[in-house]
Amino acid sequence: MDCRSRLRSRSAVTLPTGRNEAAAAAAQATSAAQAVTIESFLAELAAFQTAASESLGGVSDGSGLEQARIEFLGARSGRLKAIQKLLSGLASADRPAGGRHFNEAKGAVTALFAALQDKLAVVGAGSAAVADAIDVTLPGELVRLGHVHPITQTIRRVQEIMARLGFESVDGPEVEDQWHNFEALAIPAEHPARDPLDNFYLAVARGTDPLLLRSQTSTVQIRVMENRRPPLRIVSLGRVYRPDTADATHYPMFHQVEGLLIEPGTTMAHLKSVLRQLASSFLGGDVHVRFRPSFFPFTEPSVEFDMEWGGRWIEMGGAGMVDPAVLAAVGYDPDEVSGFAFGLGVERIAARRYGVADIRDFYRNDVRFLRQF
Repeated sequence: MDCRSRLRSRSAVTLPTGRNEAAAAAAQATSAAQAVTIESFLAELAAFQTAASESLGGVSDGSGLEQARIEFLGARSGRLKAIQKLLSGLASADRPAGGRHFNEAKGAVTALFAALQDKLAVVGAGSAAVADAIDVTLPGELVRLGHVHPITQTIRRVQEIMARLGFESVDGPEVEDQWHNFEALAIPAEHPARDPLDNFYLAVARGTDPLLLRSQTSTVQIRVMENRRPPLRIVSLGRVYRPDTADATHYPMFHQVEGLLIEPGTTMAHLKSVLRQLASSFLGGDVHVRFRPSFFPFTEPSVEFDMEWGGRWIEMGGAGMVDPAVLAAVGYDPDEVSGFAFGLGVERIAARRYGVADIRDFYRNDVRFLRQF
């Protein structure tokens, strides 16, 4: 057979059926790629971004994030890879715009993945730190809380008791003039109670009438009576100052409670009833009160009152009927109204209530001591 016969016979050979089908599919894909428009391409990108954003919104752990990454950004079968193949089907004039939009969509979705990956890493690190820091199998530790100082507790308790008896709590300045601290309380200039060694006078230029730290809360009673008319029921509680040597029962600064009742027909019997009710309510049980004659410039008659509690008599403070001179000093008519007044140290009744032998313990700032109350 000559060469021409061999050439003709080769050209007559046909391809297997499988190869024909593959060639047809490739030709069809090429034809489909060539039919892509810029509008359909951009629609595919928009759908890709929307689907990726919605899918990432439901991811809560690392495994879910990896599945989403393979679905949308996978190098072999990801949705972005399929869209990339459509670029070749765009018209030559549309390919630059298509490529730009493709890169923008790819960058946006990649940024979403990176942000979520960082967030999950922070959450995971925090959970691991908490897990390392807290051993839930150990018993809990009791948190120690602060509480109110025993002196403040005592003041509030006295205020509560006196309020039930109809007494209003009032307060006033701790720096006083001599009128309210002495003269209005019938303490004349020559009285030993005004001696500089018995008071804390302030070094201020006030001429012959220097200010001082109040030596009693009776000053508050004078201020209230100057501005109110009877009937009157008040109790004043606050700090007072006297230059005493600190010991188990004295301190240069202490708290005082003073009660005042101004009403027509008031007697010593009313005073004793109020004191007994105060002592019984504060100390508990049936507390007896007794009077011993005494002298105070601003009361007449004046008494020291003791309280019996636990089988012992304890000196608690001073009391008496308000002196008519004090009533007249504030503009009250002594012939129309009368009243009583009493005063006692807050530290003294607090020490009795809590069994404290030395009132200085209240001010040592020893947390071990204060924690008991």
